[in-house]
Amino acid sequence: MNKDKIGEKLIELRGSQKREDVAESIGISISALQMYENGQRIPRDCIKIELAKYYQTTVQDIFFN
Repeated sequence: MNKDKIGEKLIELRGSQKREDVAESIGISISALQMYENGQRIPRDCIKIELAKYYQTTVQDIFFN
């Protein structure tokens, strides 16, 4: 898993949505989402699933392609 590529994908998926709205919907802190998007951290598996559900895609597409 390339943290930078994952971060780019998450930013692309978020588009014009506010980071605060996405984080609140998923149940994580804004700073956690920011760290995922900046390539500083990789989310736990349960968060990966929630992100994929929120963005209506697959965990595979976000984190492994």
